[in-house]
Amino acid sequence: MLILYGATIFIGAALLFVVQPMVGRMVLPLLGGSPAVWNTTMVFYQAVLLAGYAYAHFATKWLGIRRQSIVHGILLLLAIVALPIAVPRGWTPPTTHNPIPWLLALLTIAVGLPFFVISATSPLLQRWFSMSGHRDAADPYFLYAASNCGSLLALLSYPVLIEPRWRLSEQSRWWTIVYSALVALMVICVLTVWRLSRPENAAAQSLTAEPIADYPLTARRRWRWVLLSFVPCSLMLSVTTYITSEVAPIPLLWVIPLAIYLLAFILVFAKHRWLPHRWMVRTLPFAVAAVVYTLIGRILNPIGLLISLHLFCLLVVAMVCLGELANDRPSAAHLTEFYLWISTGGVLGGMFNALLAPVLFSTVVEYPFTLVLACWLAPRLRNASKDTLRHKLDFFLPIGIGLATAGLTLWLRGRVDWSLSLNMALMYGIPVALCLCLLRNPPSFASSLACIFISFWLVPGYRNQTLSVQRSFFGINRVSLDPSSRFHWLSHGNTIHGIQSLDPNQRREPLGYFTKTGPFGQAFGALSSDLKQRVGVIGLGAGSLACYGQTGQRWTFYEIDPVVETIARDPQYFTFLQSSPAKINVVLGDARLSLQKAADGQFGTLVLDAYNSDTVPLHLITREALALYLKKLQPNGALIFHISNRRLRLERVLGVLAQDAGLTCLAKSEDVKSFLATGKLGSKWVVMARSPSTLLSLYSDSSWLQPPPHLKTRLWTDDYASVFSVFDWR
Repeated sequence: MLILYGATIFIGAALLFVVQPMVGRMVLPLLGGSPAVWNTTMVFYQAVLLAGYAYAHFATKWLGIRRQSIVHGILLLLAIVALPIAVPRGWTPPTTHNPIPWLLALLTIAVGLPFFVISATSPLLQRWFSMSGHRDAADPYFLYAASNCGSLLALLSYPVLIEPRWRLSEQSRWWTIVYSALVALMVICVLTVWRLSRPENAAAQSLTAEPIADYPLTARRRWRWVLLSFVPCSLMLSVTTYITSEVAPIPLLWVIPLAIYLLAFILVFAKHRWLPHRWMVRTLPFAVAAVVYTLIGRILNPIGLLISLHLFCLLVVAMVCLGELANDRPSAAHLTEFYLWISTGGVLGGMFNALLAPVLFSTVVEYPFTLVLACWLAPRLRNASKDTLRHKLDFFLPIGIGLATAGLTLWLRGRVDWSLSLNMALMYGIPVALCLCLLRNPPSFASSLACIFISFWLVPGYRNQTLSVQRSFFGINRVSLDPSSRFHWLSHGNTIHGIQSLDPNQRREPLGYFTKTGPFGQAFGALSSDLKQRVGVIGLGAGSLACYGQTGQRWTFYEIDPVVETIARDPQYFTFLQSSPAKINVVLGDARLSLQKAADGQFGTLVLDAYNSDTVPLHLITREALALYLKKLQPNGALIFHISNRRLRLERVLGVLAQDAGLTCLAKSEDVKSFLATGKLGSKWVVMARSPSTLLSLYSDSSWLQPPPHLKTRLWTDDYASVFSVFDWR
């Protein structure tokens, strides 16, 4: 019986974690690559998950086990009507108003009922198990580990096994088959419970029976559950945002924090704790202090060690918070309510990071905020001292540590004769070390960290090279002055999206990836003048490509992030757009959706330079996207793709796309070592055209080569695309 229930919960959780990325990929081509699409889908999933937990709670509270199981069986069968999962025919997004209500309605129709029913599986089955009379029925929480094991396996399997192997339509069919198996297992679980729940045993039949003693469910206890579940969810998203944008913009890296989050659930709710809770509580302040030092010191190297530190801290914090939840779990009679409050905290954490933080903060402030909250919630390892002097010190020491941080910053930032590393160690290392003196009192330790962060934000140290930081739903954009004070550059994370010289004689000189001697300059220079009269560019950046514009030409830039346009048009940072003799137009919105409104055959040249940090949005390099580009291109026009990337070999994808469309295709990469001396960055570009004559002069250049065929790379379509298949593991 235990195996039956564990397997059913495992399969249900796996189905939930597969359907989320699958449906997100289905709607991506319709609504473009805006993070608002992903944020909306994630909020939808979390809201439906919360609704499923609420249904599980109130169903167990109001219905007997037989009536409840019958109702749930009917819902399971009704959900089959919505299968296989697909975008309903005839559904097209609105073009005149906000598409978010449309997206929520689509998700509700396409996947709402199946997701809702499966989301209630784990708490319902655990509650049913508690009524079964099994020897472990009094404490069924260990089955929650099976649920998170299923989630973890699905999370790791989707990008590695499922997405590279099957198209979306095939994934949907397999999902339907596994869902049918889940329904069959649920029926067997119901029959088992009915058989084991004897009518003459009133305690077994009553859903209000409490097989073990329990503490009262006070409002304070419930709110603590919410906070303890809020912190690890918010921290997981904060760590993901920070390391993928600030440290290493590596595709698929987001999987690791989520996997650690699920692993923590598995470890703390397992029958036997592999990592004692006391160890995690003792480790917490040291792990947090180390991360705090890297955050305020803006330490970004060595990358491997830094990523490991942030992930380790996430694991420790999650283990402490979730361990406190597991230690405070109520009796099985209140199991569904317990999960309802946990789900509420997770939803609030997701909404805080996905919806509120990008609006409220210009940087990833939610990260230190969550770290401070985690330390504040940490348990005491021994009883607090009643010494009055000690209590006063606990109050005044955090303020003193904050003032010490400000004082050290003001004094040491002028010591240019000292090494930067020594100044940083004194400026921020001393205050962080002082915080460790308050380990015995978690609230005081948390207050000390908060005071350090406040002093760091109010008294700038070595941040004078950053001229502007602006944040939107699309990420954090920084305008910086290079150490030699020769260039301004725009960066998203640690990926540069535009460089301009401060020398008045060089202001219109394209730098970075777009130099005239680089691959783009060669490709664009090889095109005939008639193909340069109307140029479209997907991705604005700092507006560097406007340097190539000439009098009489019309250049249209498609940019998804309004903040990027604001920065590119601000003359105190960049002047590419203002100084270009060509007529410049910027169209805001997802490029693929905006291009559909352009006239067919409008452009002689179309340049794709769209990046989210270091990654090209997948929906912009599929067969359907290429067909759209060709439709908007003149018959003899050229497509130029910027595919510089640290980890993805996108020339393989474009080579297969060109072959499928019958296009001629050439690629070139260039390595540059002396960036600060020249302002030039190494880059990789691919050029396509319908006829080889369009690229005739490039064929005579031996540095331009046809992308070699790669047998393992499948054609990318809106129905199939796999980052894993082109990932470079070297």
